[in-house]
This record gives sequence, structure tokens and C-alpha cells, in this order.
Amino acid sequence: MRLLKSTIHPDLNAATPEEVAGQGFIRRAARAIVLRGSQILMLYTARYHDYSVPGGGVDEGEDIRQALLRELEEETGAHTIEILSEFGRYQEFRPWYKPEFDFVQMESYCFVCEIGEELGDTKLESHELQNGMHPVWIEIHEAIAHNEHTMAHSEKKGLSIERETYLLRLIRDELLTC
Repeated sequence: MRLLKSTIHPDLNAATPEEVAGQGFIRRAARAIVLRGSQILMLYTARYHDYSVPGGGVDEGEDIRQALLRELEEETGAHTIEILSEFGRYQEFRPWYKPEFDFVQMESYCFVCEIGEELGDTKLESHELQNGMHPVWIEIHEAIAHNEHTMAHSEKKGLSIERETYLLRLIRDELLTC
């Protein structure tokens, strides 16, 4: 899968991904890009006041595509999910909160998907519910502008908003047909 971007958090004091690759905890995640015209299926999180692409970590015993289907269904209530194509991989090196490792190497594998018309019930985790996360269809330009505003003006923004906004811009530039 093509590498979209590789980023290193400033707190890691590393110049290149090669300096740190393979030394931290490696976390793989699958992320779903679902478009309908210029609308995109996103997760809005009230705590961080941002939009993110649905998806999450790969559980033990799962492959990337199985994780993608599970996460998309759990977070959005989507059914009749079809993976259309690979989009790319976003790599991040950032501080980690567990004592065994100083940082996490986050590998986000992004796929373009189609889903059935209706969203069903979500199966969000407790922290996702506490953070006010819920699925929404939104115009991609509106999601980008919203996240850019949050990055510029919010003190409660999360670490992931830069990845999410980069992905939104790339999706707009490469996949938007209208």
C-alpha cells in the first residue's frame, strides 16, 4: 500500500522515520473512506471538536480488512460494507502512554468503501461515548474547514486531528468527483 505521509511528533526529537522505525510499540489501524458525492461519513467527537475517518485498531487474530469491517460497523452502524480499493497508509511516530515503550509507531491503513443506505445502531466503546463521538454525513469541504479552525483555535484538540485533516484534503483532491 502506498505511503501517504510519515510524521514524527516533535517530542520524539528524531529527524527521520528511519531513526525510530521498529523501536516503539507498533499499532496498526484500519480506516474507512465512505463518500456519497461530496459528502463523507465521519465521526464527530465533541470532546476534541473534530471530525475523523471511521476506523480503529486491529485486534489480535484479525487482518487489516477484517478490522476495517468491524470498526466501520461498530462506529457507524454501517451494513452491507464493500471494500472498493486501497487508498494508502499514514504513518505516525508519537509519544506513548505505556511504560514499556517511549513512543508508538501508528500505521493507519486507509480503504475506500461503499456501504448500504441506512446506518444502524452503533456499538461504541465507553470512552468513545464519554467523548461524545457519533457518526455524521458531512460535506467534505465543511469537515476540512471545521478541523482547520479547531487546529488553529482550540486548546482541547487531540493528537489525531492533523492526520485526519491531511487525509480529508487528500481525499478531496484525489477522490472527489463533484
